Amino acid sequence: MAHAKRLKPTPLVFGWVLIFASALLLTGCAGETTGGTQRVEIAGEVFKLELALDNPSRIQGLSDRDFIAPDGGMLFVFPYEDEREFVMRRCLVPIDILFLDPRGTVLNTHAMLVEPVDTPERELKRYVSEGKSALVIELAGGTVERLGVQAGDSIELPVLELKRRAR
Repeated sequence: MAHAKRLKPTPLVFGWVLIFASALLLTGCAGETTGGTQRVEIAGEVFKLELALDNPSRIQGLSDRDFIAPDGGMLFVFPYEDEREFVMRRCLVPIDILFLDPRGTVLNTHAMLVEPVDTPERELKRYVSEGKSALVIELAGGTVERLGVQAGDSIELPVLELKRRAR
């Protein structure tokens, strides 16, 4: 009768097993941030927001879109806090914007109005944060008023994980 030879785990094999197990655990801990979207609850309603984690995606934002789903929008994540300003560059529909402080507290909001697509950059109205912000949410126009969101409201987000992914 043949006996199976027992293999001793080497440090290399053990290391690979540890890496694989860690990857599985981290995937499970990623929470709602998967596939480029983030599930966010605002004033009792759930939104599935596209993530803008780098400069090209932050600059593009919701430009060139002729529709924003009622439960859609975008979450802009910056690697550091600063005073922010946004414009309606080639935006075809009204957009509500929420500037958040580093803890997810709403600093201020604006109802941004559509401007002619050919408006020169220097002539676009500036929508400015009232304080340092690292997170900005854009939703379909009229959503902030409908939900009654205002400065001081808190929006729960995995801030540290999001900021770690921002470039």
